[in-house]
Amino acid sequence: MSANSDSFAKNWLFGLVNNHPKTNEPITGSSWDKPALRWSMRWWGGMLLWLLLVLPAQAAVELRVAIGQERDAITIGSSTAAIIRNGSGEALYQLPQLQGVSVKSDAFDVDLVSNGTTLSESSAFWLEPAEDGFVWIGDKWYRGRVQVTQEGGELLAINHVDLEDYLYSVVGSEMPTSWPQAALQSQAVAARSYALYKQSRSKYPLYDLDATTAYQVYKGIEQEHPNTITAVDSTANQVVTYNGQIIEAIFHSSSGGGTENAADVWSSDVPYLRSVQDFDQGSPVYSWKETFTLAEFSTKIGGIGRVHTIGTAQLTPGGRVASITFAGADGTKTLRGRDVRSALRLRSTRFDIDLNEETETITITGSGFGHGVGMSQWGARSLAEQGWDYERILNHYYQSTVVAQLEN
Repeated sequence: MSANSDSFAKNWLFGLVNNHPKTNEPITGSSWDKPALRWSMRWWGGMLLWLLLVLPAQAAVELRVAIGQERDAITIGSSTAAIIRNGSGEALYQLPQLQGVSVKSDAFDVDLVSNGTTLSESSAFWLEPAEDGFVWIGDKWYRGRVQVTQEGGELLAINHVDLEDYLYSVVGSEMPTSWPQAALQSQAVAARSYALYKQSRSKYPLYDLDATTAYQVYKGIEQEHPNTITAVDSTANQVVTYNGQIIEAIFHSSSGGGTENAADVWSSDVPYLRSVQDFDQGSPVYSWKETFTLAEFSTKIGGIGRVHTIGTAQLTPGGRVASITFAGADGTKTLRGRDVRSALRLRSTRFDIDLNEETETITITGSGFGHGVGMSQWGARSLAEQGWDYERILNHYYQSTVVAQLEN
């Protein structure tokens, strides 16, 4: 680092002027005077005040959630003043509230950058807000603190967040916040159980789970709502257990009338993930239809030329496609139902395929959305509307389980 940049870094402690994390516009006196920005800050001020008022006591469990992966640069900031630390935990700078700074990847480590000037280099940087502030990561606000580092040569932002705080967002990210409280409570307990199960078996040294459908959707405070906060708080520290152990509480949107045995979907028998009757008839994806031209369909199946014959599907006991054979001009191919679903981007593996040779079209009629294992979210909504409480809902979808309280 040059002498000039070193001097800048020393003076930067209380004087950073950088891009606003939301708008990417320079923070200057004139820009803050814009009516839109004044309105935005008043709105965020009210939002942050409301969130602070409902913030519960510090939870005992902290999760590490991967937020931004495979990026060259990530902008971070805080709603309050925040301390920036290097990978060794040494405090470097104080970042003023609502101002951003970039962390960029280079060949060996990560760089802290402001206005094109590299302020510091380290294996990682931490941003820790003061006074229960919120952190800005890329394009969203989150509770907790953030670590930015590298994994496999790619930049990685990790939100370190209390479990209960994390759930405020997950429940609203995974389920409409207007749904009955018993459904939201079911989602809260299932999501808490799933997160703890994954944390205890994490195969990644830097994080426990990510923020996508590969685990659970987590979109930060924009998905929080008084209803999700109530659902989490009213079920605080409750998990679903089987034989005294927290379960992998898998869930999906809609099964199409009946959930699946885990063994029939993933070839792994799980005693509490058994096929049960679903009550998701009110789901908008309870039934659906997709149409393809024969040429489109053949291309998506791939490798056998123009398809001319579709065999009889082998079904799971729950009625989903386990496998199906296609014959084409250049050969035959047998695919698993989930591979067909992926190739054609279908909502589920509960489907029928019809080939119309005269019109050269393929019509697929199906039911449900998701893998069909564990709790059906639309089913949980229906049962909640019928007066079931969340424990009864969870016991239905996760067979032979008990909702238990975590020990402090």
